Order: sequence, then C-alpha cells, then structure tokens
Amino acid sequence: MGEFTGKQIKWGIMGTGWIAEQFAKDLAYVSNGVGLAAGSRTLESANKFADKFGLPRAYGSYEELVKDPDIDAIYVATPHPYHRENVLTALNAGKAVLCEKPFTVNSGELEKLIATAKQHNLFLMEAMWTRFLPPIVQVRKWLEEGRIGEVKLLKAEFGFRSDWNPAGRLLNPQLGGGALLDAGIYPVSFASMIFGSEPERVWTTADIGETGVDEQFSILLDYGRGRAASLHGAVRLDLTNDASIHGTKGMIHIQSFLNATEAVLRVTGQEEEKFSDDRKAAGYAFEAEEVGRCLLEGLKESPTISLEESLSILKLLDRVRSEWGLKYPFE
Repeated sequence: MGEFTGKQIKWGIMGTGWIAEQFAKDLAYVSNGVGLAAGSRTLESANKFADKFGLPRAYGSYEELVKDPDIDAIYVATPHPYHRENVLTALNAGKAVLCEKPFTVNSGELEKLIATAKQHNLFLMEAMWTRFLPPIVQVRKWLEEGRIGEVKLLKAEFGFRSDWNPAGRLLNPQLGGGALLDAGIYPVSFASMIFGSEPERVWTTADIGETGVDEQFSILLDYGRGRAASLHGAVRLDLTNDASIHGTKGMIHIQSFLNATEAVLRVTGQEEEKFSDDRKAAGYAFEAEEVGRCLLEGLKESPTISLEESLSILKLLDRVRSEWGLKYPFE
C-alpha cells in the first residue's frame, strides 16, 4: 500500500470551465475521493466555482492551488495547449495528476511529463473517462472471454456540428483546435483499447477549414492479419457517435460509445445480450475512482490506460497531423 493508505483522496481542480464542472459534480459519487479546492487564473472565478460545487477552498492562481499541502491529486481541466505547463506545475509541487484529454498537444510534450512524473515518483494519468464506464468495462470483459471470436473490424466515430466561432477553442489553431484532438481522440483511443498495438499502416484524409484546423477527418488503421479500424471525427458535422466491434463469432454495438450507458453483444446463433448502466453520475466519477484506487495501492499509473499507451496514441495523432500538413502555431 502507498502513502495514501486509509485516506480519502483530496482533489484540487485546475480550471473552471465546462469539463471542470462535470468532474466537480461527479465527485459527489466518488467513494474514495472528495473535492477540496478550485484554482483559476482569477480569485473571482475560483470563488464562484468553489461556491457552486461546495469546495471549501479557492485559489486565484494555479501556483497557489498546487502549494496547498492538503491536496493529494490535481485534475487539470485547462485548454489543450496549456496541459504541458499546468501538469508540470502540479508534478513539480509533488502532486499526483489526472490530466484531461488529450494529454498534450503532441508526443514530445507528453514525453516531458512522463519523465518528470518518474523523476518525482508521482502518479500521472490521462483522463480518458470512456475507459472506465461500466459498459466499456463489460465490453473489455466480453472481448477477453473471446465471446465474438477474433476481432477483425472496429468502426467508431464521434462528431458534432459546433457553432461557427473562429476564436473559440474548437476552431482556433492557437488553442489547438480541430476535430482530431477534441473529438477524434475518442475513436483513436478506443481503437488502441481494442487492438492493443500500433497499426502497421495508416491512411487518412481531412477537411482543413478556413481557420486552418481540421473540421472533420477519416482514418483507416491496418493492424495486420486482416484487422482494421475505421475511425471518423468532426466538429462541424453531426455523426452517429456509435462504435461497433466485429469478430469472427459475432459483434458488439455501443451506442454513443464515448459516454456509453449500454452495450449490446450479438453472438451468431445466440440470443442477444445487453448490459445497461443505471448510474446517477455523468460518468467522470469512475476515472476519479480509478485514480484514488491507484494512489491507495501505491501505483504510479493506471493499468487500464498506461502512460506508454497514451504516448503511443499521441504519436499516432502526430503522424496523422503530419500527413495533413497541420502544425499549430505554438509548436
């Protein structure tokens, strides 16, 4: 057992935007953790957030937040380009970190974070909340049991039509905008979960919009032995947001897979099985529970989404963007 044995993990939330609000609300459903403090670039914003979600402490800078000696773990909920700097601030203050997806803008930035976490012997994890949802846990169990035989094809997509706002984070290259990092990380990470290895070949195409970021994309990954993943993402186009996994004995369908509440197993010649989740939380509680479990057991990373896997995913995203000729101004 680790240094947190017998404790509830006390969380500090870095950032006060929409995703930070979802995480803060879900902390009410976490058995091994509790929200302690909010940190923002202004004390007014931090106080407003803390009051809204019943957090006892608020700080007007991220540096003040991470200096709080009672905080065990920091949830980084800031925009993509600031993840590297913000995670380093927390790690260098001796805090465990859960960082919102995508971990960083590129793999070079993540390599720095991993090295720093290992240098300080600290826990670090990407907040890929989908991995920890009960229906997705059940999907992995079905796959491990070989219920659909050898997996041959994954089809997964996530896309939505956002409002036209060139200055907003979705379309602004200065903020790491575009479909790949915001929406596309979900199907790409899902493919990594299913196939567990780097693809042998990659084909990709993208629609680069007038702001210079990818508004939609398609990726075809070849994992060898006839195994493939067809992935799609968009921020200016509504997609089904479903995932289907096809094997030699059957298939699994997950409606709205990134925030799944059910999964359906169809094995050839057998009656359909359905797993449903009647959770009260939105779903962010499960990743917080995982961080708490790891810290209480003395682990420095989660076996469900390792640092090595997160790095492999970002290297793939780098490769895809390179093929598009898409580089952010700050890189």
